Amino acid sequence: MNILVLNCGSSSVKFQLIETDLPIIEKNADKCLASGNIERVIGQALITLQSEGQPKIRKAEPIKEHINAIDYILRWLISPESKINNINSLADIHAVGHRVVHGGEKFTMSALITDEVIEQIEDSIELAPLHNPANLKGIMAARELLGPGVPQVAVFDTSFHSTMPETSYLYAIPYQLYRRHRIRRYGFHGTSHRYLAYRYRQLMGLKREQVNIVTLHLGNGCSACAVKKGESLDTSMGFTPLEGLVMGTRGGDMDPSIIEFIRNKEGMSVREIDTMFNKQSGLLGISGLTNDMRELLAEEKEKDDRRAKLAIDIFCNRAKKYIGAYLAEMGGADTIVFSGGIGENSPLIRSRICKGLEWMGLSINKERNNSIQHGKEGEISTSDSKLKAFVIPTNEELLIARDTVRVVKNAPRRW
Repeated sequence: MNILVLNCGSSSVKFQLIETDLPIIEKNADKCLASGNIERVIGQALITLQSEGQPKIRKAEPIKEHINAIDYILRWLISPESKINNINSLADIHAVGHRVVHGGEKFTMSALITDEVIEQIEDSIELAPLHNPANLKGIMAARELLGPGVPQVAVFDTSFHSTMPETSYLYAIPYQLYRRHRIRRYGFHGTSHRYLAYRYRQLMGLKREQVNIVTLHLGNGCSACAVKKGESLDTSMGFTPLEGLVMGTRGGDMDPSIIEFIRNKEGMSVREIDTMFNKQSGLLGISGLTNDMRELLAEEKEKDDRRAKLAIDIFCNRAKKYIGAYLAEMGGADTIVFSGGIGENSPLIRSRICKGLEWMGLSINKERNNSIQHGKEGEISTSDSKLKAFVIPTNEELLIARDTVRVVKNAPRRW
C-alpha cells in the first residue's frame, strides 16, 4: 500500500509517501518514496520536495489555503517531475494517515476517519485550538481531493499517553474541574515516544512488557516520557504542550501565580501572557538571542556569552530533573533514549544532561557519543554502565503509515 502521511500545521503542510503493508512491516522493509514541506501557506509559500534517490527541489509559489497545498503535493507526486516509480495517478495512493494533535479522552488508539470521528476531533478543538483546526483542514482537503473511497486514518499525539494512571494525569486541583471540563494531563509527542519504545524493543530483542525506559524528545518542542512495561506511565507535557521541559520558545514548568503577578506589573492580558510563555520564553527568552540550540552552543563557544550558557544549562538541568523523577517513579529503568533534533544531533547536550548521573550507573562513552548524530542510532553509554543511554532517531511518519495500514485492514496493533 502507498500511504500518504499528512501533518498539517496552522500555516504548513508536511508530508511523506510511504510504501508499506502488513508483510512489509514484519520485515521492516517500509520505503519512503517521497517527502516534503510547504511552509507559509496563505501567502508566498516555501516549497521543499524530494523523492527517493533524487535531489531536493526548492521553490516559492503563492498558495492560498491548505487544500491548495495538498492539491499541489498530490499533483507533484503523480507528475513525471517527481520520478516516483509506480505512482502514475491518484488511484495509486491507497490511504491517508493524518497526525492529529489532540484526541482528548475519546481516542486511545488511531481511528478510521468517519463523520462521527470528525465531530469528536472538533469537540477537542478547545483543548488544542492551535492544532486541531489545522489537522481538520488536512482531513477535509484530502477527502475532497481524493474522494470518499480513499480511507483516512487519524493518529493522535495524545493516545499513547492514555495508559497513564490517575496518579500521573490528575492535577491536585478541585476534582470537579476534571469532571466538568476534563482538566488533566494529556501529554503530547505520543507518536514519537511510542516509536522510540517500539524501536528500542526491536533493537534489544525484547517483548513489549520488557521495555522500561525514559524517552527524551528534544527539539524546538521537548518532552520526556516514563515508559514502563512498554506503556506510558507519565509524561512531562500536560493539559497543553507548555508544561514540562524547557523548550525553544516555551518556558515549561513554572509557578502559575506568575501569571497574575505579570498581569499586575506589566499590564498584560492573559492572552498576551500566554503568547509570551509559548512563543517568547524557553531558550529564546533566557538567552535573548535565539531558540536554536546550535546557535546558542556556537555563541557559548565563540563568545563565551553568559546568557547563552545560562539557557543551555537550564535546559539540561530541567531534563536531568525529569530523568531522576521518572527513574524514581518507575522504580528504575534500563535505558535513557535521546531523540528529536537536539537529542539526535547534539553530543554535547546529551553529555551535559547525563553529567552527574554516574552515581546512578550511567557513564557516557565520549567516542560513541560523538559518532552518533545525523540519523545514526546506537548506544552512547560505556559498556559497563548499569543504566544505559541510547540515541534513536524518531520516525513519527513511519508509525502513522503503519497505523494507517493496521486500521484500514483491521489488524491488531503490534508495533
